[in-house]
Amino acid sequence: MRKLTLLLLSVLLVCLASLAAAELKEAPMLAELVAAGTLPPVEERMPVEADILVVEPEDEIGQYGGALQLAWKGSNDRWWAGKMTEEPLFRFKPDGSGVEPNVAKGYDVNEDATVFTIYLREGMRWSDGMPFTAKDVLFYWDHLLTKETFGKSIYECYYSIDPDTGEKALASFELVDDYTFRVTHKYPSAQFLERVAIDNKWLFAPAHFHEKVLAEFIGEEEALDVAAEWGFNDIASLGKYTGYYYWTFQQIPTLRAWVASNDHEAQKFVMMRNPYYFKTDTAGNQLPYLDQLDFNKIQDDSHIELGVLSGDVDMAVFGVDKFTILKENEQKGGYRVLNYGSTDWTSFSIQLNQTVKDDNLRALFRDIRFREALSIAVDREEFVNLVYDGLVDPIQISIPEGLVNYQEGWAQRWAQYDPQKAADLLDEIGLPWDAAKEYRNNPDGSELTLTIHYGSNTLNDMGTELLKKYFNEVGLNVNLKVLDGALWNEMKYNNELEIAVETIACFNVTLRPETVVPVRVLTPWQGHYGEWVATGGASGVEPEGDVVKILDAWKLVSSARTQEELDRLGDEIIKVFAENNWVIGYAGPAPKLAVFDARLINVPEHVIYADEFRDLGHARPFQFSFK
Repeated sequence: MRKLTLLLLSVLLVCLASLAAAELKEAPMLAELVAAGTLPPVEERMPVEADILVVEPEDEIGQYGGALQLAWKGSNDRWWAGKMTEEPLFRFKPDGSGVEPNVAKGYDVNEDATVFTIYLREGMRWSDGMPFTAKDVLFYWDHLLTKETFGKSIYECYYSIDPDTGEKALASFELVDDYTFRVTHKYPSAQFLERVAIDNKWLFAPAHFHEKVLAEFIGEEEALDVAAEWGFNDIASLGKYTGYYYWTFQQIPTLRAWVASNDHEAQKFVMMRNPYYFKTDTAGNQLPYLDQLDFNKIQDDSHIELGVLSGDVDMAVFGVDKFTILKENEQKGGYRVLNYGSTDWTSFSIQLNQTVKDDNLRALFRDIRFREALSIAVDREEFVNLVYDGLVDPIQISIPEGLVNYQEGWAQRWAQYDPQKAADLLDEIGLPWDAAKEYRNNPDGSELTLTIHYGSNTLNDMGTELLKKYFNEVGLNVNLKVLDGALWNEMKYNNELEIAVETIACFNVTLRPETVVPVRVLTPWQGHYGEWVATGGASGVEPEGDVVKILDAWKLVSSARTQEELDRLGDEIIKVFAENNWVIGYAGPAPKLAVFDARLINVPEHVIYADEFRDLGHARPFQFSFK
């Protein structure tokens, strides 16, 4: 067996050694409860000494106390609270270079990546003081996930695939002991832990709680009564919200640094520190430093901006369009603005639907000369200066340097402004001018109009108007059509989008393939290729040309046994995508503007802001402290 046990980062191993002689300390509010006899001593609330997760603060040892003021839109904004407080089994490292244990202590994996043995932290407890063990993992698997109790299908990470037949096999879970469980796959699953960190981050649930509310244990009649008490009309809703959105309910134990303390529908939803949280700093102080998180209900996004400017909101994230106003008021508002990176490949791009219904348009969109013409017809320098105030680079869509599968030179491909060459390419394709010499027609002489679909916002409005001007200058007639979210999705699934303004974000194509690999209907450039793949050819449009090369490489990903194989296949996929540029970018990725109260310390200067990394949760808020 090839042992790949990960106990912690090397720096944390050093910290653990120093902690052996350090006395555990706790927040004053918890010390008062201990003194009053209503809470056990801190030593009894933490995992055994060797299993405490020791965190080296970003800047310095913090001070206990304080409430972080946040804005949210109520329960529909539950993921805002969820992501920043999430404690997964395994989480991505700060640089995104793989996963590291979090709730888990470590793991072993066999040579062919089919058997994963996962170790938990001995003595760890839920927020209500009950023991957290491997039985909670098996309970989640047996009673919540595989029975789809919370309305979610079994995540793809739990299936392995036969590379020859395409057979999907569900993993099996085995309880080894109180703090160890084993996951066995039929076929190799080298990315299992990374996929769990994306798809099913927690992989555990408090059995002692769910046994009191699920119909499986208490019967349907009593479960209906419980649902009514919680404000739900049926058992399914009770299961969904208690099993999937559990962090917003004060009755449900968690492993998070802060736990819900009141009704999440209140004007101010409050999360208070968890007295049983399993992490300390290097001085033995139980984390988190902050006493509580206050989520203040707002009406719309404009109120978040006003809250930041007035000092009423301590942390928020904005798009690059707010850069000027935020920077101009930075000192006066008592906050600082950090430019956080993302997994975006571009901030403005168009996608040409490769299966568009119109025969003339489909022929044009599949002609690489046409895509090149649309790219070089645009003055990117002018574009980024007018739309983005020069805050992004005038480059082609491409993987940012530093991310997996980066391709040298892709950012400069077709990025030079050359309207004459664009016109020559359109001539070469055979797009004649109309009688008035105003616009070009299709090769058969019929009228040619390009319809650009987009969602309206300041940046998209400006960007599409500029594209129309540039395209008009080389003889292409353009119609701009604004769509709301519902209509956008309807037209996408009906294969009715033609040219769509939509960016691509992908941090690792072998983990999140959908925007690049047409495995389902998702990204406009793919049209109905994804429909064909998802239905096994029963409907949709059969892929052809270089799209087939991408799909062939993707089929091999599931059977890869090493990271080297995965990296090679990812490079193959991206290289084909880059050579074709079915998506044309006109502006480089824009940073996420993360705004923090100037008094906060231990806030990382550089963070990859992305869903895979849990957005601001990637900044590790449990270490934030007011100075």
